[in-house]
Amino acid sequence: MRDDYRHEIKHRISRMDMYCIRQRLSAITTPDPHAVGGKYFIRSLYFDTPEDKALREKIDGVDRREKFRIRYYNDDLNFIRLEKKSKLNGLGTKDMAKISKEHAQDIVDGKLEWMIEDDQKLIRELYAKMKNENLRPRTIVDYTREPFIYDPGNVRVTLDYDIRTGLFSTDFLNRSVPTIPVKESPIILEVKWDGFLPEIIRQAVQQSVTAGAYSKYAECRMYD
Repeated sequence: MRDDYRHEIKHRISRMDMYCIRQRLSAITTPDPHAVGGKYFIRSLYFDTPEDKALREKIDGVDRREKFRIRYYNDDLNFIRLEKKSKLNGLGTKDMAKISKEHAQDIVDGKLEWMIEDDQKLIRELYAKMKNENLRPRTIVDYTREPFIYDPGNVRVTLDYDIRTGLFSTDFLNRSVPTIPVKESPIILEVKWDGFLPEIIRQAVQQSVTAGAYSKYAECRMYD
């Protein structure tokens, strides 16, 4: 196993729980320098095969799985990343590569030949899987995130809400593409850490929560 796998747990929480956890975390954590007013908007475009391999593996709880997505923050099309998120026995890691908005649009449009000679390994890997496994863009996922950082344990806690799906659209760079709220409009508390989770963080996030393997991508695909 790679040495950069991290622990990761997700919980559905109520809006009241969010208010309480936000207040506790604000008193003990460091602000994320990339957040604007304590939050930022995320748009992702997820990939899957015609057989929905990534979706099925998530729903079935496969121990070793991966998913690809393209993502940008706060409507900034000058900083777009390709990401591969890998899971192994409940631990997670992420590989990233920066791409231009022109190349992001090329991927959406199926113009892939430039990827073969790209300097970034992850882009070449995506190309191979788009060719060999027919991996393709499947759905847009939008949401708002509030991040909190705690240095001991390399802890990152996030509150995600206003989750929306682009339904069948893959028009990733179109800021005005129609989206709709996902069912029940959940609020997701996510905690990530390295070797240990400090007790002060454990106490701060302990509320009336339900642990689970919530997936924004899977939730947004329920509309297919």
